[in-house]
Amino acid sequence: MQPALNSDLIALCRKRRVIPVLTIVDIAHAVPLARALVEGGLDILEITLRTPAALDAIRRMVADVPGAIVGAGTVLTPAHAESAMAAGARFLVSPGATGRLLDAAAKWPVPLLPGVATASEAMAVLERGLTFAKFFPAESAGGIPALKSLAGPLAGLAFCPTGGVGQANLAAYLACPNVVCVGGSWVAPQALVDAGDWAGITKLARAARG
Repeated sequence: MQPALNSDLIALCRKRRVIPVLTIVDIAHAVPLARALVEGGLDILEITLRTPAALDAIRRMVADVPGAIVGAGTVLTPAHAESAMAAGARFLVSPGATGRLLDAAAKWPVPLLPGVATASEAMAVLERGLTFAKFFPAESAGGIPALKSLAGPLAGLAFCPTGGVGQANLAAYLACPNVVCVGGSWVAPQALVDAGDWAGITKLARAARG
């Protein structure tokens, strides 16, 4: 089932182009932050499983933010995935792609976006029938030149670069033929979140969407 779901995720992300990557520390910020991003045109939200508030944030966004497509990031183990899916996550994102994780993902009812940083890792994902991967950490792993180099020999694989992507290099990444979308946290900087400046975050989302 996973190859088909992975392909469905490509179609979903191709329409949005920018995926906010959010680390929720204060659960009170979860719903207003999601609403601000959705209002700005970014409705696919990746909530990283890096804080105690993450799973509750997914639950609240799913329940209280109409239009939000909420997923979980930093999925390192099958147990992480099961907890995220139970909270309502509609997609899962991992920084890497271990055999154990890919084996388990074949049985999941939601798509996994596995992380790759090298040609060998990308080939391992392709061998599983997956055609969409996270390129992470994008800038540290070679950035746009690396993606362009991978496009020829790995023409069947599309990417979502994450890590070092921001408004300044967004257009250049999206111009790569094998890039479907990008992920990043610049649309929801912690200073604006802490200040409750939801209008400012909506403005950043609109700029990224544009």
